[in-house]
Amino acid sequence: MTTTPAPTPPPSAASAEPAIEAAQAALAGEHACVYGYGVAGAHLPDDASAALAALTSHRARRDALTALIAAAGAEPVAAEPGYALPSPVTDEASALALGVLLEERLGALYADLVGAATSPELRELAVRGVVAATVQAVAWGGAPTAFPGLDGRI
Repeated sequence: MTTTPAPTPPPSAASAEPAIEAAQAALAGEHACVYGYGVAGAHLPDDASAALAALTSHRARRDALTALIAAAGAEPVAAEPGYALPSPVTDEASALALGVLLEERLGALYADLVGAATSPELRELAVRGVVAATVQAVAWGGAPTAFPGLDGRI
């Protein structure tokens, strides 16, 4: 019995695949942040407006990524029904720590997307994502870094 090899995708599709995979990972990260800010925001009474602003930004970037992925002909990854948090969020300190962790993880996903992006529009969105995640992580009490999103990876 002979098998027919799978057709080779055209070069443009093959080169776009890493970009779509990285965009999907960033989208999954945005979904996680939207969920996480829902949890953290409930424990940030003094910073409720800051948490709401961060949540609004994450929703906007999530929607932009969803549109770009769909425009590329791929099915955008859906949000999970729930996410396991790294530790319980019971007070303002644990909520701030969750915010820092979410933003640092998201910054790394956007840094990966910067390197994989094949269009100026996607690269710009990725760069803005790295910057926004870094600024927000510092606002929640994280430490500034020389290479946001790349710490421990270079």
